[in-house]
Amino acid sequence: MKIIKREEYLNKLKSFKDKHLIKVITGIRRCGKSTLLEIFQKYLLENGVSKEQIITIDFENPDYRELRTGEKLYDYLKDKLLDDKMNYIFLDEIQSVDEFDVAVDGLYIKNNVDIYITGSNAYLLSSDIATLLTGRYVEIKMLPLSFKEYLSGFDNNEEISRRFRDYLRYGSFPQTLELYDNPSEIQTYLDGVYTSVLYKDVVNRREINNKGILESVTEFLYDNIGNLCSIKKISDTLTSAGRSVSVHTVENYVNALIDSFLVYKVQRFDVKGKKLLKTQEKYYVIDIGLRYYLLGQKAGRDMGHILENIVYLELLRRGYKVYVGKLDELEVDFVAQNQEGLMYYQVSATTREESTLQRELNPLKKINDNYPKTILTLDDDLEADFDGIKKINLIDWLLDNKN
Repeated sequence: MKIIKREEYLNKLKSFKDKHLIKVITGIRRCGKSTLLEIFQKYLLENGVSKEQIITIDFENPDYRELRTGEKLYDYLKDKLLDDKMNYIFLDEIQSVDEFDVAVDGLYIKNNVDIYITGSNAYLLSSDIATLLTGRYVEIKMLPLSFKEYLSGFDNNEEISRRFRDYLRYGSFPQTLELYDNPSEIQTYLDGVYTSVLYKDVVNRREINNKGILESVTEFLYDNIGNLCSIKKISDTLTSAGRSVSVHTVENYVNALIDSFLVYKVQRFDVKGKKLLKTQEKYYVIDIGLRYYLLGQKAGRDMGHILENIVYLELLRRGYKVYVGKLDELEVDFVAQNQEGLMYYQVSATTREESTLQRELNPLKKINDNYPKTILTLDDDLEADFDGIKKINLIDWLLDNKN
């Protein structure tokens, strides 16, 4: 398999090299964090850093199980430091270490240490730990492959529309490219990803006892991407199906799934009042291929919401905070915000029917500001403009991040 360098993330590491900050790379298991560290270490070796200056520990490796307390880890690393050179320390899946902040904070105060850590659970930066490390770290949020990165793994991309269908069907985890010619092996691989995340990062970390209810909550969220829902609705739906569960339990399970990066919660945004709303959020998932694995053939029945999920993740990659827009009784699929302002997006599989086109245009026409407004579809006709509202092919948009 061709190595995908993940240039966006690699460039961030390069820019923070030797800066007195702890580099924290977060993201779901198997999204490529370990490979990114390997590529960055190769970059260091090619740019004047010696092997002796690099210390790396993968805490998924049982050889390092004796180092899974902050105090032991600190003592081990302190003895390996070179006094007269910069030391580059890479600690992979550090959430396995109890009180890891003790080691990281102790190393941080040394002037000749540059620290890089990864974790597969948002617990890594829970409020208590983030407070301890305030002002001392920068977080790099890593996602599985974008469609542009996915395409770069192939030598021949003449059939981009086919590649996009495969991207949806088999998923965006880097390893799926190596298994591309063996769909059954991809399913086995995705089973391993799902099981590993659900049990290592959710069940074990949160000490969840009712695994059956957890799996039901997960399946509900994966089946309802893009739908407005509440914790109470999830509880009521499961209870009516014979799986009685309290609102409090559902809330705990959903938060655990969010922490593990299996699920993302998206709040609603009042477009008129320019403020966040506290009810009726939406949920999207980390990978559509994982959704196909979990739900089977019914996963493909709602292409509109599948495409919304793809757009949501891409907006995150591009550095936006993303919300669902509310405008009176109308809805804007996404309000994307960065330091330059807002962007509004509608997502639809097609707008060839006039009624569908007008349905997508109406909320955007009612927004009284001058921020960009875009409709993304799979229609392959030429880019169109409706009084300043652009209609763009979604695949073209994924491959060109200017819009």
